[in-house]
Amino acid sequence: MLRFGQRKGAALSQAGTRSRRDGPLTGLLGGSFNPAHAGHRRISLFTLQALALDEVWWLVSPGNPLKSREGMAPLGARFRSAQAHSGKASIKVTAIERELGTRFTVDTLRALTRRFPRRRFVWLMGADNLAQFHRWKNWRAIAREMPIAVIARPGYDANALASPAMAWLRRYRLSAARFRNRGEWSAPALIELRFDPDPRSATSIREQDPDWADGYSGTPPRDEVTHSLIHDRHREPGA
Repeated sequence: MLRFGQRKGAALSQAGTRSRRDGPLTGLLGGSFNPAHAGHRRISLFTLQALALDEVWWLVSPGNPLKSREGMAPLGARFRSAQAHSGKASIKVTAIERELGTRFTVDTLRALTRRFPRRRFVWLMGADNLAQFHRWKNWRAIAREMPIAVIARPGYDANALASPAMAWLRRYRLSAARFRNRGEWSAPALIELRFDPDPRSATSIREQDPDWADGYSGTPPRDEVTHSLIHDRHREPGA
């Protein structure tokens, strides 16, 4: 399989690889953000520096096929909570999956690479997601679509290392230092990032304040990538 640093001709000769682009290098952090919190921001600021990213997009999902809809706040409230925590950093909050009409991550990533052909994307996930990554639809296709950066999460390292996905991905390990070299690059590639993780979680916030979403009501927010207004619906489509 291809590794980073191969010649352009070799990269283009294999399916599922991406040659160098001159556009921005963008990290994609997907999730329900139910609600967003300082941990999301801290992870994003860390990866911006560790991988020399130009920006990070927070993909606020209309719905997660692996999670129950029970307890899920309206998209508008979750979106506003993300905007409140992104601040003035190089972070854009988007619910672009509604516009793309995609239900699963693999379809979203493929649609994004088609819609933004000049950008280079990196999928960002916590070790908790890597532990169950093998349950995601076409997870190997996700890995072949773009590099994956995994960020340490408390209590999940052992499960992530023992997961079926890690058994397949470990052959494509790549250091952050090599990734920062803006030469030719391709996927699959796995970059493991370790730093002092933030113990906060959306679950604990909801347990402490079940009515947190009431503080994020208001006029429809504007998507920071598509610039469209985010209107809540009675039933949100999956993402």
